[in-house]
Amino acid sequence: MAEEVKKEEQKAGNKIVGTLIKVIIGLALLALGGYLVYHWIGALKTVIKGCLGLFLILVGIITLAVAKE
Repeated sequence: MAEEVKKEEQKAGNKIVGTLIKVIIGLALLALGGYLVYHWIGALKTVIKGCLGLFLILVGIITLAVAKE
């Protein structure tokens, strides 16, 4: 009985450690992404401007396809 309780506590501890590691990695990736957006905002604006026309064409095609039905 005591061994089963120890195994369950160990599994719970491993689960907490795994979750904590995932949270730390997620926060690090968010910070890195924010840093890159802040420092490369000019290039990001250029990419968004370049994709805007293609996005509008795609939205127009989808709108026409919906209207056809």
